Parts: sequence; structure tokens; C-alpha cells
Amino acid sequence: MTAQNPDRFWRAGDADPAALAGERVAVLGYGNLGRALALNLGDVAARARGGSMDRVIVGNIEDEYAAQARQEGFTVLPIDQAVAASNLVLILLPDEVIPDLFAGSIAPNLSHGAAILMASGYNLAYGLVTPPEGVDVLLLAPRMGGEHVRTRFLSGEGFLAYGSVEQDASGRALARLLGIADAAGALQGGVLELDARREADLDLFVEQTMGAAIGVAVMSAFTLGVEAGIPAEAMVLEMYMSGEMETVFAAFRDRGFFRTSEVHGPTAMYGGFVRSMELMLSELPARFRQTLAEIQSGEFAQRFQAERDAGYPSLSQAQAMAAEEGPIAQPIAQAEARVRSLLGMA
Repeated sequence: MTAQNPDRFWRAGDADPAALAGERVAVLGYGNLGRALALNLGDVAARARGGSMDRVIVGNIEDEYAAQARQEGFTVLPIDQAVAASNLVLILLPDEVIPDLFAGSIAPNLSHGAAILMASGYNLAYGLVTPPEGVDVLLLAPRMGGEHVRTRFLSGEGFLAYGSVEQDASGRALARLLGIADAAGALQGGVLELDARREADLDLFVEQTMGAAIGVAVMSAFTLGVEAGIPAEAMVLEMYMSGEMETVFAAFRDRGFFRTSEVHGPTAMYGGFVRSMELMLSELPARFRQTLAEIQSGEFAQRFQAERDAGYPSLSQAQAMAAEEGPIAQPIAQAEARVRSLLGMA
């Protein structure tokens, strides 16, 4: 695999309009992201004249997703047949499912000179799949969920993504990458060059540090606030359901992380600064460093594969805790439901 420095940012106009001429595209997996990209690519293939993709098909097991893909106009084939019928294969299946399917149904059916594209560097980064030498290996990792990938394509805004050529067997892997990024809507937003290893490390690191810290902060503040006599409904409104926190993150983007503090009053700025310094002196940074080390070593990937092999016991517990009803439903979820009812939200 090759690695690049993140010094290129591709935009609309960087793709060769004929880059995908005659390509037969298979989208493996019609879940959230698979559906969005299949629809985006299908729209482009349907309206293009000359230099367009030959067709877009879907590879999926026979389930409700396959039925939905057929209802939305796609030919649906078993995964091995979809791979064999295509020369540009988008692998948009769950990370932990890909290794077994790659070895059994994908790799043996790839034609020489074909290209595979993944939307996450996970399996490439941690050695869970080994692509054949004779195929192009591409990464296009959208920085938002499938619903927004679709809506921003339809609005013409496009979406941001990371991208890289991990293996160039055909001599035109970059042209293929930019062609598919353009058709999918990513070049309208912009694609930052980032290799699969760093994309995977970054994605997991932010999820498991910043994401985890926010989650613990929300749950801890909710519990302590309610114990102190603050209504549960007021706690969830204050923390996130009012929409105020969304404006803070929007300000991070528009004004900059530190300059955002200028829009808050002196009380908030002083309190936030003091408490941030206290947390910086706690064990939190050391925990973050340990988390990154476990990600980079591949230890986390192995733990997640073991979770899958065991039938997802931890993931099932997390899903049960997130439910609004049930034996281990959390008070915060129940408070959210009451606030949605008060506000007339669906």
C-alpha cells in the first residue's frame, strides 16, 4: 500500500469527464451509505451522455435492503455475481463483515484490472483484507452519513471526504478515484488526500476520545444535575435539545475553535477556561494517548472482530441502553422522549 501526505485537496474540475467511460459499477451493500452513493451514481449514469458509466448495479444478500434497491430501480445480484459483472466495485458493507466476504465472495471474482473502492480505511489499515495485486485499490471516505451524502448531492452542495490511491495496478487509479468522487458528489465539497491508515486511525481516534468524552460528560452532567434537583427535561434541553450546542460547533467551523469563545459572555468564557485547564491536568490526555496506541497497533480492530464472533454482546447492551423503553432504558432517553412530546417533535 502507498501512503501520501495530506497536501492535495481535489475539487470540482479536477476529474476527467471521461474517467469512468464504460465502467460497470457495483455497489456492495444497500445500507445507509450504500443506498446514497448508489442513487447518486445512478442519477449521474442516467443523465450523462458520452463518457458515462455503463451501469450501476447493487450486490446484496436477499433482505429488505435488496427489496428496497429493486423498488428504486436497481438490478440486485448476489455479491459474488455483482463483483464478477463489474470492473469498479464499491465495498460499502459493515467493517466487521468485510473480511470474510472479501476472501470468499469479492477477491476471487475480481477481474484483472478492476478497481475496488472502500468508504473506510479500516480493513486496509489493520490488515484484515489483502487485495489482489492486479487491481486498483481506492479510498473515498465521506465525512458525513449517507442521508446527508444524498441530500447534499441533490442540493448541489456536495460533501467533504478523504481519498487516496492505495494501489495503482492499472495506471489510471487516480483518474478512477476522481471520476467516482465527482459522480458521487464529493468533489463538489472537496476531497482531502489521506491514506487509508491515517484515515482509519483518525476516524477511530476521534470517535473513541472526543466522542466518548462528550458521551461521558453528557451522562455524568445529567445524572448529577437530576440528583441536585434540576428537572430531567431541563437538563436535556440545556445540554443539546435546545439546539444551542449545534451553534457552538457551527461556530467552531465558521469562526475557529478559540475565536468561538469570543461570542460567549465573560462568565462562560472564564468558567470554560478554568475547567478545561483542570481537565488537561487530569488523566484524560493519558487515556487518549493509550486509546490511540491501541488503535494504531490493531488491538481495537481485533477486539471488534472478536465482538462480532461472540454475537455482539457489548453492542447489544449499548443498543438496549439507548432504547426509550425496556429493562435497562436510561432516564436520559426517557427525558428526551418527554421533551420531544412537549415540543411536538416526531
